[in-house]
Amino acid sequence: MEKIKFTRDQWGLVIGDILTIFIVVALGFRNHESLNSFFQRFAFTFLPWTFAWLLIAPKFKLFKLPTEKVNKQFGYIILAMLVASPLAAILRAAWLGSSALPLFVLILGLSSALGLMIWRFIYGRWLARSDH
Repeated sequence: MEKIKFTRDQWGLVIGDILTIFIVVALGFRNHESLNSFFQRFAFTFLPWTFAWLLIAPKFKLFKLPTEKVNKQFGYIILAMLVASPLAAILRAAWLGSSALPLFVLILGLSSALGLMIWRFIYGRWLARSDH
């Protein structure tokens, strides 16, 4: 098995992606007024979505492309999240002993993709400025 070596900028993408998923899930809990059970249920959503994203995103070369092209990856981000979300929902459902609701998969998948595109746009702009 080949060892993956990331540059500092690529590690920035990975860490930023994880934080973005964290924020998207936290906002979802906040919007559904479920902060009272936040710590009990947060991990059941955040961990499967993060795991699925980190498993699927490399298949779409979202961490291997030169980081100066992060703003051109939006289509791949959407596709990768549309693949990762059903996997994450199945993992979450298995963990909770419940079912995976298609509307939940779609909403969290699309909002995660939007969050990731915003994050990567900001990161790409920051990288472009730091190169000058």
